[in-house]
Amino acid sequence: MSEKTENNVRLGIIGLGAQGGMYAGLLADGRIPGMSLGAITDNDPAKKELAAQKHAGVPFYDDYIAMLDSGEVDAVVTTVPHFLHPEMTITAIGKGIHTLTEKPAGVYTKQVEEMNDFAAAHPETTFAIMFNQRTNPVYTDLKALIESGELGALRHTSWIITTWWRPQGYYDQSAWRATWGGEGGGVLVNQAPHQLDLWQWLCGTPKKVFAKLAFGFQRDIATEDEVNAVVDFGEGATGHFMTSTNDIIGTDRLEMLFDKGKVVVDASKKVTITRLSEDERSLSDKMTMQDVAKLFRGEMDPSDVYTVEEKEYESVWGQQHIDVLTNFAAHVNDGTPLIADGTEGINGVRLASGMQLSAWTGREIDLVDYPAEEYLAELNKRIEDEGKFPARS
Repeated sequence: MSEKTENNVRLGIIGLGAQGGMYAGLLADGRIPGMSLGAITDNDPAKKELAAQKHAGVPFYDDYIAMLDSGEVDAVVTTVPHFLHPEMTITAIGKGIHTLTEKPAGVYTKQVEEMNDFAAAHPETTFAIMFNQRTNPVYTDLKALIESGELGALRHTSWIITTWWRPQGYYDQSAWRATWGGEGGGVLVNQAPHQLDLWQWLCGTPKKVFAKLAFGFQRDIATEDEVNAVVDFGEGATGHFMTSTNDIIGTDRLEMLFDKGKVVVDASKKVTITRLSEDERSLSDKMTMQDVAKLFRGEMDPSDVYTVEEKEYESVWGQQHIDVLTNFAAHVNDGTPLIADGTEGINGVRLASGMQLSAWTGREIDLVDYPAEEYLAELNKRIEDEGKFPARS
């Protein structure tokens, strides 16, 4: 049995798939300060042999509860199907095991609320979520800029994120993929949760949503493979979110318009920040039509009205996960503030499920007074129609 030592969090991997395997490798290579690989669990017998080959000597369990009770781990990460995240998190926290849950926090808000309430009742145990995109300098810099107030209040925002192309073979790999009972949805719960989180992290939590979704539009699946949604942030600010898995070219473009400027992010690496000399309403009130004509004809120095700053960022893929794991360990060891508290995961779940419910019912969904029971009933109808998985409660 590995022993707990000071400033060494022994992490248990629940689910040795692609993501769990990556985390195990990072830990085995010593790339996470303050954290080591404590144990691995997976109910697939083939994974036991894989673990023995890649991580000889690391305890392996086919039952995650046995791992939690083993004394081999101080914390776990839940790299398992989405429906299981809340259940496993509650079980781990109940046993005093710090938990880093994967995104999304769950599939429907009822189970996530239960998880959040349970975590709140055990504040001595760390509860975090793997929102690794929050460590991307592109977005951390924008977060600081927006919070500074320099650009004023948000007016509207749009994110087109269609770089999630997935061929039919991707869905055919596993029976649970893109099913209501096995995964709880399509692109909104598998590929796009990071953007849904970042969007709200930067712009604020939407209050209402109206959406059109295409289910099995270009793929032989039951769930959504294309999404168009309009949200209401309140106080006149609105937004549009589009995503799909059928665009082989793909676009990643985020726009945010504020009273005093505009931000455009292309491919999550090129940022263009336009700063107005005054807020837009003041410019509108003071500029004559002659001034406007001169500006549009290029006869006026545009710097009198706005300046443009462009930034290009290097890719930090891979480092993001290292940063979240390092931060998680630091929080357990010395109380360093978390990059993303686990309770924040409900925002993306509520927005994604709100989009689905809007498409199912044809109406705008209130995200503040959210109809959680109605959503769960509609989800269970679809699970029962599939006939492959049990209904949820």
